[in-house]
Amino acid sequence: MPLSAVASAREILVNLHDVMAARRPAQAKLNAVVEIIGEALDSEVCSIYLLREGVLELFATRGLAPEAVHVTKLAMGEGLVGTIAEHGEILNLDEAASHPDFAYKPETGEDRYHSFAGVPIIRRERSVGVLAVQHADPRKYADVEIEALQTVAMVLSELIANAGLIDTAGPKDRPQSTGTIRIPGQKLVDGMAAGCAVFHQPRIVIEHTVAEDIEAERHRVYAAFDKMREQIDRIAREAEFGVGDEHQEVIQTYKMFAYDEGWSRRINEAIDSGLTAEAAIERVQQRTRQRMRQIDDPLLADRMHDLEDLANRLLRIVSGQMGTAAQMGLRQDTILVARNLGPAELLEYDRRRLKGVILEEGSLTAHVTIVARAMGVPVLGRVRDVRRLIGEGDLLLLDVTEGSVLVRPSTALEEAFDAKLIARQKRKAAYAALRDVAPETKDGHRVTVMVNAGLRDDVAALDLTGADGIGLFRTEFQFLVSATLPQRERQQRLYREVLDAAGERPVVFRTVDIGGDKALPYLDHSDAEEENPAMGWRALRLALERDGLMKAQARALLEAAAGRTLNVMFPMVSEAWEFDEAKALFEAQRAWLAGRGKRLPNEIRYGAMLEVPSLAYQLDLLLPKVQFLSVGTNDLTQFLFAADRANPKLAERYDWLSSSILRFLMQVAGPARAADVPVAVCGEMGGRPLEAMALIGIGIDRLSITPAAVGPIKAMVRTLNRGRLTAFIERLLADPPRDMRGALAAWAASEGVELA
Repeated sequence: MPLSAVASAREILVNLHDVMAARRPAQAKLNAVVEIIGEALDSEVCSIYLLREGVLELFATRGLAPEAVHVTKLAMGEGLVGTIAEHGEILNLDEAASHPDFAYKPETGEDRYHSFAGVPIIRRERSVGVLAVQHADPRKYADVEIEALQTVAMVLSELIANAGLIDTAGPKDRPQSTGTIRIPGQKLVDGMAAGCAVFHQPRIVIEHTVAEDIEAERHRVYAAFDKMREQIDRIAREAEFGVGDEHQEVIQTYKMFAYDEGWSRRINEAIDSGLTAEAAIERVQQRTRQRMRQIDDPLLADRMHDLEDLANRLLRIVSGQMGTAAQMGLRQDTILVARNLGPAELLEYDRRRLKGVILEEGSLTAHVTIVARAMGVPVLGRVRDVRRLIGEGDLLLLDVTEGSVLVRPSTALEEAFDAKLIARQKRKAAYAALRDVAPETKDGHRVTVMVNAGLRDDVAALDLTGADGIGLFRTEFQFLVSATLPQRERQQRLYREVLDAAGERPVVFRTVDIGGDKALPYLDHSDAEEENPAMGWRALRLALERDGLMKAQARALLEAAAGRTLNVMFPMVSEAWEFDEAKALFEAQRAWLAGRGKRLPNEIRYGAMLEVPSLAYQLDLLLPKVQFLSVGTNDLTQFLFAADRANPKLAERYDWLSSSILRFLMQVAGPARAADVPVAVCGEMGGRPLEAMALIGIGIDRLSITPAAVGPIKAMVRTLNRGRLTAFIERLLADPPRDMRGALAAWAASEGVELA
């Protein structure tokens, strides 16, 4: 096994350099490549599959039957190779045949090989092939071996493209159609806008991947880092927002990424392996994208987009391809189109001309979304195939409220859009008027509406929305974005700043929820390979085992909340004894600090998150010990239905208004109410008016939701008669209809409940 990723990749690249420079046919070069890789990684099989005429064809192999070359073919998505190419992801299996996508090809003679690892070969942001290795003995390939494969795959993409071995058809700059179309997307920043499409930047193509002079490449990267940091410092100085300065923390956090030594060190290591500066940046960027895909929590995954943005900026500087639409200037009302944006890039645009943004990626919690909200710029995310469907200069009608953009509209559609825009402006003014109004039902019942947060700048939502507090502060973001374990003093500073910004309003800190799909690079996970990380070694399970990490966080929270009330909540509690151990750990740290004369919180309120269904059957043991309970409906629902919420085929099974979910939650709310323990819902369910109405009807009147949902939820609550709703839902759940959602919507319409 190689000693390090750098050493193994360099060994391979040194040999590949000679192969690529030689005057030999492309097929002979590929035959030599698989031998070099197989020998360097001590792997019995190494194979290269390339995309030709829409199918993946075996082009070269060491170890499989030679007669299978140019005979074995797989469709995109077929078998392990097709799965890697379709999703652009890595597979690393100790028993290939056990994977559900495994497809046996008898002509290859691969039945005697057990282990399998494969990485996509990426060219211009799309998969054009797969590099795979296999071994007779069942074993997982080490991370350093996978990294070496990814580095080689970058070099291969250059070789095969230059040789004309792959399909060159890709996204065109002009759309396939010139007619009117409507494209759906995810609502990020609410609003409506009209303007002409302008693409943020041209695609940067890396033509040379293997370095001739490693030291020269290193100096190029150093110079690019200096220039990039100068740009970020300038943008941070000049950034202005319409109201207040609560979003400056976004820029400060963004600067933290720009100056992160761990990131620059990883790029240097990639250069050490023999890559050019451009290829090294892209290599590390690919690793970041892989991490983003593996993180299930959208709040945390999309914080990684700041690194993506900075990597794009660094790549443009080092390659000399600096042109963006911002530098060239906007000449008319514009809807900006991009794969993704960082906050600094957005701030470079002329706010008088920039009317809206369309992103192929993006999320509600990304920094660019926070900044766009502060600027008052509507944003639609997760819009697929934009370069195929939208042309430069096309007229766009962006309606984030409907979650779509209309491309090349007719005159009649433009007139209808203008009328709707006027009506929306009136409704927005009505929501703003509710900021200082209590969410109280028509029959006098007060509902508590709080917001979810994960950064210091997220606390600004309290003043903007008039929310009652922060019902869920996710502390793990600080751990995920750091190259090393955050020191206790740094944690303490963040928690104190959050409490200071919240003032008298409560903040519920959830202890760190890492592990599983949110792996930390500085924690050893070698013994924790998991097929189902969402249900694995994570959250409180990990924290109780790695108690040093939790002790440091406990001390930071206790000292930050000195003289105040500390609300602390433990995630993924599955049995009451886990809560007992976590609380005992906190109490031991409190005693330790008290013994040293440290100032402590006036009161500590302990709570648990109910995400694992088993905890519902230990409520009699748990409720006497907690001061509050929070239900995480996102995880709870997928556990109850055994339905992965990320799997689109199971979307219909993931309905928060199913009678099973409502009856389960009612069985939790009843005993908690009897024990005088408040119950809150901290998932997306509480941020949807119809779902929130149902929660209130079963006795849950504390919601912690996204800031954007506070206005609509307040409006719904103030048009609701809770007594009539409770009686209706009790009858409904006694004999549930097949369409619970339809029945609840019909009742709301008949009662005049505002759900818009």
